Amino acid sequence: MKIAIVGAGAIGGYLGTKLALAGEDVTFIARNRNLEAINANGFRLILEDGSEQHAPTARAVQKMADAGPQDAVLLTVKAHQVADLLPDLRELFGPTTMVVTMINGLPWWYFHKLAGPYEGRSLESVDPDGRIAAHIEPERIIGSIVYPATELVAPGVVRLIEGNRFSIGELDGSRSERIEGLSKVLMNAGFKAPVARDIRSELWVKLWGNLSFNPISALTHATLEDICRFPASRALVAGLMTEAQRVGEKVGVQFKVSLDQRIAGAESVGAHKTSMLVDVEHGRALEIEALVGSVVELGRITDTPTPMIDAIYATAKLLAHTLATQRGKLAIAPL
Repeated sequence: MKIAIVGAGAIGGYLGTKLALAGEDVTFIARNRNLEAINANGFRLILEDGSEQHAPTARAVQKMADAGPQDAVLLTVKAHQVADLLPDLRELFGPTTMVVTMINGLPWWYFHKLAGPYEGRSLESVDPDGRIAAHIEPERIIGSIVYPATELVAPGVVRLIEGNRFSIGELDGSRSERIEGLSKVLMNAGFKAPVARDIRSELWVKLWGNLSFNPISALTHATLEDICRFPASRALVAGLMTEAQRVGEKVGVQFKVSLDQRIAGAESVGAHKTSMLVDVEHGRALEIEALVGSVVELGRITDTPTPMIDAIYATAKLLAHTLATQRGKLAIAPL
C-alpha cells in the first residue's frame, strides 16, 4: 500500500517506521532538519525496552506533489495545523485515496453521517471558515484514535513510551472493504488496529481525559499522576468530565467506561507530561480548540451548560495568548 505520513513527528515517525519495515511504500512529508535526517539516515524507533528498529530506506519529501497520489494519507499533525496543509494536501489524492485522521480532539468531520438532528452541521472551533471540509471530501475520511505515547527525541528518531493501538472506523460505522484492508496493513506492521463500529464514542473516551488533563497540566505544569493524586485537581478533572459526558450523551455518545475508570487509567500512565504541557515548555501553539473549545461549542449547540469547561477554556486560551504575544515558553526550573 502507498502511504503518505503527513506529520513526521512522534506518532507519524512511529507509524511510518513500522509500516516501512513491514514492506509498505511509505513516504514522509517533512521539513527542515527532519527532512534531512530521514533522507540521510532513514527513521529510527527506540522501543520501550531500549532496543531499536531502523527503517533505512524511509523516504521523505517536502512538497506533496513530489509524493504523488497515495492509497492512504495518515494525518498525524495537530488539529490546528491541518488548514495550513491546504490546498497542497490534494496532491496526495487519487480517486480512492483514504484520509485517516489521527488527530486529537473533535474533528471537523464530526457531524458528517451522524444520524440525528445535528447531521450536516459544522464545528466552527476546528474549521472556522469551512476550508478543511471544502478541500477534503468527506467520503475519503477514516476516523482514528491514537492511543500510544511517543516522543520525537531527535530528527528522524522516535522513542516509544507505551502502546500500539490505533482504532479506526468508517464514519457511518460500516465494515467496508477499504477499512478491513487498512486494518490488516496496520496489524501486519505490529499494531493493534480494531475496526470500531462507533468511532465517535471511542473518540470521546480519549477526549474525555484530554479536555481536562491537558489544560490543567499546561496551567499547573503537573504530570498525569500528580493531577490524579492531588485531591483538588482530581475533583476538578471529575467535574470537567461530568460536564463533558452530558454534552457527549446529547449527541448519542455511549461512554463504555466509568469516569473513575478513565481517571484511574490516566493515573496509571505515571509521571507523564501531556502534549499540551510539552507545547507550553517549547513555546508551541496549543491544541485548545480541538480539545476544549470544540466541547464548549458542542455544549452551546446542544443547550448543555458547561461552566467548568468554559472556565478552564478561558484560562488556557489566555495562557496561549500570552505565550504567543510574548513569543515565549514557560517551564519550571529547579532552584
